[in-house]
Amino acid sequence: MKISQKGLYALQAMMMLARRHRQGAIKIREIAYEEDLPEKFLELILLELKNARMVESVRGANGGYQLRREPSEIRLSEIMRLIDGPLAPFGDAEQLRALIDRDVSHRSLYQLFLDVRDAAAHILENTTLADLIAGTTPRGRKARRGTKKKEKGSVLPMVVGGQNS
Repeated sequence: MKISQKGLYALQAMMMLARRHRQGAIKIREIAYEEDLPEKFLELILLELKNARMVESVRGANGGYQLRREPSEIRLSEIMRLIDGPLAPFGDAEQLRALIDRDVSHRSLYQLFLDVRDAAAHILENTTLADLIAGTTPRGRKARRGTKKKEKGSVLPMVVGGQNS
């Protein structure tokens, strides 16, 4: 599965806004500092999230950004689709089903890709910001938390830097 650096930054910013939900608006500079994100890039990301009505901006001395909805109502799939496009790591489901029907000798391979695609989409559709900040997975288990501080520039195995590849 691919997620751009922009997608990762969007998820990190949204998680911070979820952790501070109902505590008032948070300035872009504060989000950027606490999450170690580039401020100018974050401005563009938050504008996209605002246009999609996931966050709202508040003007004035105490202004900034805040979630527009409850963290339990914002699914990861919604954020990722907005920023990075379709969730499917192996093409769309209809295309894979057509290959399964047509290419008998490779049917099991395409079925595996379809299963992976469906599983990834299911997890992202069933995980909310509230789940992430609570440290739970869609299956209700606690996520493992490391004690190491994230290293600058570290990338998750599923992440590909840059925009859509």
